Amino acid sequence: MRIRLGYEIIVSHPQPTPMLAHLSIHYSRASHILIPDHLITDPAVPVDQYRDSFGNWVSRFVAPAGRFRLTTDAAVSDPGTPDIYVPNAIQHEVSDLPSETLRFLLGSRYCETDRMMDIAWANFGHILGGWARVQAICDFTHNQITFGYRFARNTRTAFEAYQERVGVCRDFAHLAVTLCRCMNIPARYCTGYLGDIGVPKDPAPMDFSAWFEAYIGGQWLTFDARHNIPRIGRVLIARGMDAADIAITTHFGPSTLEVFRVWTDEVA
Repeated sequence: MRIRLGYEIIVSHPQPTPMLAHLSIHYSRASHILIPDHLITDPAVPVDQYRDSFGNWVSRFVAPAGRFRLTTDAAVSDPGTPDIYVPNAIQHEVSDLPSETLRFLLGSRYCETDRMMDIAWANFGHILGGWARVQAICDFTHNQITFGYRFARNTRTAFEAYQERVGVCRDFAHLAVTLCRCMNIPARYCTGYLGDIGVPKDPAPMDFSAWFEAYIGGQWLTFDARHNIPRIGRVLIARGMDAADIAITTHFGPSTLEVFRVWTDEVA
């Protein structure tokens, strides 16, 4: 299967403004790239890249004053298979976890494990660990939050999403990640492309998507509390503790978003 994907983001700044962008396809999908997702800026500016502490590619540049456009139009190959299903994946004892997974048990900016600990154990303490527990967390989160772009708020935390019961995909991911960490299951936040492939077309505008990965059964497995069904055609951009680590764009100064378009479509 071939997937065309890309974005157009137009922002304006009152003065030259340094920026960071998590917009590059994750290195784990490098062998699948058919048309590179080079970041194109208008006006053209020098763009440098570096790897962050999670291994993601980050672009850095200085946007000039005025209107500034970021875009790419790329293509990847994809096997067309749904997210992997491993119902017998076990939960590991904390003492048995690989050291590199331990950071994903900790609280973070949007994932307040201290505020959610009692709630998590009250709802999931009776469920045998592993796949069943993570899936129960996804079911709970899916039913707890009502999705709607009108509910988007970039300051909403997992505990606030639990209380307010509304949000967008990042809120679903933050709540599920927090509940997993409270139950001693390493969980990391993910962002990337997810088109309407193999499912009915969503009439709402396309956006980048958020999901999460849980470490069970000796591997990181993909879960999506918003859709709560295996999906086809996920293309990862970045992973982190939460959305604070992998913001799509970061502006070191005032900015105004004027245009935001994302496309992810299966093509012949």
